[in-house]
Amino acid sequence: MKNKLIYASLLVVISSIIACSTKTEEPVVPPVIDKEQIKKEIQAKENEYAALYNSRELKSIGYYADDAITYSQNREPLVGKEAIVNYLKAGIDSMMEDLKISFETKEVFVSNDGNQVVEIGYYRLVDSLNTNYNSGNYMVLFEKRDGKYVSVREMSTSDIPLE
Repeated sequence: MKNKLIYASLLVVISSIIACSTKTEEPVVPPVIDKEQIKKEIQAKENEYAALYNSRELKSIGYYADDAITYSQNREPLVGKEAIVNYLKAGIDSMMEDLKISFETKEVFVSNDGNQVVEIGYYRLVDSLNTNYNSGNYMVLFEKRDGKYVSVREMSTSDIPLE
């Protein structure tokens, strides 16, 4: 009888330990992604980029990650922020003074965690009379680093026919 009481007591203790140590996992709730807000944020980045480009002052551009790569038509990829900015500066130096660029964010595709965004957009380069000098489409992969989106990969194509 004494043995039965000991076994019963042990069984109660073990059951209590198991019951107390069993953890119930709470369902993981994905973060709420406001796609329209992110689209506005990306458009603001594009507007800032255009303003810096049009002012011919690219030294303070925070658009690109240090390890960004740009793919353009008929040229090797530009690797790194420094190479990209140097290429843009050379283009600005040889560009007619009255040309202005603008960017329009058409679509954004946001990762489930909001850390990456693919932007599809349209660019236009016009003179002071709004005559189209160049225009086309682009794609940019942004990654959130230190709380801000930066371009890590981009591609663009002109829609002006080759002569």
